[in-house]
Order: sequence, then C-alpha cells, then structure tokens
Amino acid sequence: MRFIKKFAVSAVAAAALIGGALLSPASANAAVPYFDGPWGPYFSSDHKAEASGFVSVEKHKTKKWYWDKKKVLVKECYWKHGEKKCDWKYVWKKFKAWKWVDEYKFTVKGELINHAWDTHHKKYRCAWATFKIEPFSGPTYFKKFKNCGEDPKHFWFSGKNAEHISVKVSRGDHWGPKGFFGPWGTVYDHV
Repeated sequence: MRFIKKFAVSAVAAAALIGGALLSPASANAAVPYFDGPWGPYFSSDHKAEASGFVSVEKHKTKKWYWDKKKVLVKECYWKHGEKKCDWKYVWKKFKAWKWVDEYKFTVKGELINHAWDTHHKKYRCAWATFKIEPFSGPTYFKKFKNCGEDPKHFWFSGKNAEHISVKVSRGDHWGPKGFFGPWGTVYDHV
C-alpha cells in the first residue's frame, strides 16, 4: 500500500513539473494585446471614396542578438634565448550576447468603398487608400489598395514596430491615385 501511495504522489509531482516546463517558455514570449481599436472613416476630398477599418497591436518579448566586446586577461607565451616566458595582458574579445526587447506586431484591416465606380471620367473611376507606415527605426514605407468596383473591397496588411500609421484616401484609375486627395488620417499612434 505504501508503494502505491509513493508511486501516485511521484506521478502527480512529475506531471506538475512537466506541465510547468511546457507552459513556462510559451508564457515568456506570449502575445499581449497592446492596442485594439477602429480607425476612420476617412474620405477623399470629394467624398466619393471612403475607407475605414480596425487596427490591432500585440506586444511580444523577443531575443535580440548583438555583438559585444569585453576585456579578457590572457596568458601570452613566447621563447626567448631558448627559454619559455609568459606574460599576462588584457585583450578585447568579441562575443555574441542577447537581450529581451519589446516588439509590437500590428494588423490593419479595412474596407474601401467606391461611391463613383460608374463615373464617365476614367481618370477617377477607382477609390484608393494609401497607408504610410513609419517604424521606430528604418525607412518609412507605403501600402496601397484600390477598389474599382461597385462592392466594398476588404483588405488587410501586417508588420511590426510601427510608431505611426496614417492613411490618405483619394481617387484615380487602375494604375494609381490621380486626384481628390483627402488629408492624412491617423490609423495608429504608438504612445
């Protein structure tokens, strides 16, 4: 009877240890909701193109690797007049290290509505939404979406570490925005 009790207690303890070991790495860099919210609606200057949607940002902890230098005491030996001599001196050694950094992953979802899809002016038959993404470090980049049809067009894009995301709604043809540019509207601002 005593053997069965010891076996049962050790099995429960082992299951708890395994469960804790399986959960701890996942919880170390699990995504934490940082920001969720709607954006828009934003319009072209003639109000015939409209964009609105939802943005969500998650905060992750990730390892960032970098090269570091450290002074290390080393023994340097040489032969002089048939005799081995050794000196101690400090030299710089390069080594790879890491640190935990916060990373912000964003997803922008939206809907682009074209109220002038049947216009006779071919230059302004499509609705355009141009997004400007400004990261914490690195160059600013743009994403463009168009809708040349009657039905609303749904789109999405994602990235990481954006400090500001803005949108400008305009009208144009199949190849790009041509006119009726609305003002830049805020989609997300990192605080």
